[in-house]
Amino acid sequence: MSSQHASGALRVPYARWPMAPPKRKTGGGRVTPKGTRPGDRGSSNPSTDEHGVAASSRYTPKARQRQVVPPNWIPVIMIVLLIGGGLLIMARYLIFTDTNLPTLIGLAMILGGLYAATKWR
Repeated sequence: MSSQHASGALRVPYARWPMAPPKRKTGGGRVTPKGTRPGDRGSSNPSTDEHGVAASSRYTPKARQRQVVPPNWIPVIMIVLLIGGGLLIMARYLIFTDTNLPTLIGLAMILGGLYAATKWR
């Protein structure tokens, strides 16, 4: 169901433009005058050192953070809470079949173990 144009060329009704429109040119260009070099600039700031670097542009290193050593009991608490919570959940199905309290305590212990894991560095 394609239509033919009067010149005999096949015209496709869905192809409005065969390719993307050309890009628009922006007003970009050279920022510095032609023929200048990096060393040609004059110093506008009188407080420069022997390398020509201004005092306000000097590199200031970041302050060092103290290495915090976590206590040794954090991984122990984490493992005890995770394993104890899992055992309590299993005990609910094996021993305490009439109450859901061991399940809730076990889930709380597992969440406590996960919280302790985030504090261990």
